Amino acid sequence: MSILAIIISILLILVCVALTVTILMQTKKSSGLGSSMAGMGASQTYWDKNRGRSLEGSLELFSKIAGALMFVLTIALCIIK
Repeated sequence: MSILAIIISILLILVCVALTVTILMQTKKSSGLGSSMAGMGASQTYWDKNRGRSLEGSLELFSKIAGALMFVLTIALCIIK
């Protein structure tokens, strides 16, 4: 393996571990399909409006960024190998 492939592999492992941890730290949004259909308009509370400033909003943003980074690193690793 080349040095670049090793570096990308290590970064990919770190991003995957970070993504797993952040997903496990997030709270459960609903209890199932029935509650998501029943409460469609009821999610306009103070916490839902300001979720971007909370820990839950930060975890959601980080998981989106880590997911995209994992995708890019995986494609880059496939191209290099």
